[in-house]
Amino acid sequence: MTIATPDWVKHAIFYQIFPDRFARSPRIKHARGLTLKPWGSPPEEGGFQGGDLLGIVDRLDYLQDLGVTALYLNPIFSSAAYHRYHTYDYLQVDPLLGGNAALRELLDRAHARGMRVILDGVFNHASRGFWPFHHIVENQGDSPYADWFIIRGLPLHPYCSDRDHPCNYEAWWDLPALPKLNTRNPGVRDYLFEVARHWIEFGIDGWRLDVPNEIDDDSFWQEFRRIVKGANPEAYICGEIWGEAQRWLQGDQFDAVMNYTFAWAAMSFFGGKTLRADYRHPQLPLRQRDAAAFAKIVERMHGLYDWAINYAQLNVLDSHDMARALWIMGDDKSALRLCVLFQMTMPGAPCIYYGDEIGLSSPGDPHNRAAFPWGAEDRWDHDLLAFYRRATALRHRLPALRTGSFQVLYAAGSVYAFHRVLDDQEALVAFNADTLPATVTVAAPGHASRRLVQAWPEGEERSYAVKHGQVELTIPPREALVLTGANRRRARRG
Repeated sequence: MTIATPDWVKHAIFYQIFPDRFARSPRIKHARGLTLKPWGSPPEEGGFQGGDLLGIVDRLDYLQDLGVTALYLNPIFSSAAYHRYHTYDYLQVDPLLGGNAALRELLDRAHARGMRVILDGVFNHASRGFWPFHHIVENQGDSPYADWFIIRGLPLHPYCSDRDHPCNYEAWWDLPALPKLNTRNPGVRDYLFEVARHWIEFGIDGWRLDVPNEIDDDSFWQEFRRIVKGANPEAYICGEIWGEAQRWLQGDQFDAVMNYTFAWAAMSFFGGKTLRADYRHPQLPLRQRDAAAFAKIVERMHGLYDWAINYAQLNVLDSHDMARALWIMGDDKSALRLCVLFQMTMPGAPCIYYGDEIGLSSPGDPHNRAAFPWGAEDRWDHDLLAFYRRATALRHRLPALRTGSFQVLYAAGSVYAFHRVLDDQEALVAFNADTLPATVTVAAPGHASRRLVQAWPEGEERSYAVKHGQVELTIPPREALVLTGANRRRARRG
């Protein structure tokens, strides 16, 4: 099978938004008497702080200036939970977010800027408020929807809260609020596939799939793909799979997964001595910057999949499901900068979790879901924000960093270097994870004698001579070099 993935994804820079906590718009007119938590309330309190989709529209200038070209939104459909993973109406955008009209405006305004929007699809489980489940609660065994869920006894106990009254139906992590859908039931499948088709036809650009491995049925996802791609062949299908995902990435199910292997490897290597011990890649020695071990992980990561998949992987550093990257790396901003530059120079679509670019740092859920501090710019790290903008601009400026070939050139000690080539453009990228300068001689594939020009760090008009296929580099501590030039011989892909 020839594997094809959406071309636009390979050129995209994503920004993940947790809608309730990103931005409020004064244009949303809520019903009188509605009570929202104050913006910026401690996230551990839970509850609705009132972020909405028009708030995202109002911040599109900010996102475009950041270099973002695609948005990934956590769930937006009607739900009784602020995170909206408890869906009770899959065909209505939550009124607290502005309803369907707000999504229409967001899509139209984003598309006018050349920005794509993908939504979070929660198809493994619904909520106690989902109408078929409510039908069973009211009618018990007489409900014609009884087989839409996996029920182990009647009457249902949807509000059980102790061991003496256990949940008597399958639920995600045994949480009674999240009844698991019986996706082997043809009616359930038809309903969910129609939901998937409906929103693609409405204009979204793809789906990020929540816990898709828990729907343990390849035929479900194969049919899902057929329907989604039938509605839009360029729609992106990205699954939340935390480990190796060959089963789903054979060209007949997903285009990509959230690449947590990338996150663990990058933070482990660049985080080094500041890395928190509970957050590291198991194949990298704890608190050591071992480029050779790091190179093996990257090589294995790429070797798992076809290169059409590798170019479309969603390369994350963190997300709503884990601690923020800066916190994981002990608030070492040099480590975060190296990780971000690694994202922007590697195959795969980089994804920024909202607020990372201004220095938000916190442990995991719920602390990682704080409100974006609009109106408190004195709390932003403006130097870090400027760094993000320069790094995204570098990726946009050099096509070889997006869809060029990839070849490791050097991996020893604290230095990791690789080569990207697209047509006649080349980019040589070298990272030094150490706190001391590193001078190394690196192979430079291509015609034997030429000069490479420094593209990163910016502002230094410096060139490097390639002699006999090699170039000597002195890389500053905790820094990277990106050199560019014209390459007359194309490097191999992968």
